[in-house]
Amino acid sequence: MNKPSDNIFDFDITKMMDVTKLMSDFKMPGVDMETMLGSQRKNIEALTAANRLAFEGVQALMKRQTEILRQTMQEVTEATRGMAATTSPQEHLAKQSALAKETFERTFANMRELSEMVTRSNSEVFELLNVRLGQIMEEMRKAVLNRG
Repeated sequence: MNKPSDNIFDFDITKMMDVTKLMSDFKMPGVDMETMLGSQRKNIEALTAANRLAFEGVQALMKRQTEILRQTMQEVTEATRGMAATTSPQEHLAKQSALAKETFERTFANMRELSEMVTRSNSEVFELLNVRLGQIMEEMRKAVLNRG
C-alpha cells in the first residue's frame, strides 16, 4: 500500500479515480470529452499551485512574525538593562524618549514589511489564477471556432 505523503500538495485527484473512463460513458454529441477533461485537469493543477503559493506565503509571514517577536523580546531585555543603569532622572527620561521613538519607527517598519509580504504573496496567487483564466478563455474561443 502507498504511504501517504507528508506534503498536502502531493494530492492528485486523477490517481483517485480514472475520470477519463468515467466520463467516456457520458458521450454527448458535439462535446470533446478529452478536451474538457484536459481543461479541468489544468484547472485543478492551477488551483493546487495557487494553494501552494498561498500556503508558502502564510508560512513565510509566520516565520517573519516569529523573528520579529524574538528580536523585540531581545531588544526589550537590553533596554531594561540600559534603563536600570541610568543615574539621573534626566538621563532616564532621555533614554525612555529615545526608546519610545525607536520602538515606534521599528513597529511601523515591521508592519510595512509584513504588509508587503502579504501583498506580494496575494499578487503571485492572483497572477497564477489570472494566467489560467486567460487559458480557459482561449480554450473556449477555440472550442467555439471548431464547432462552427
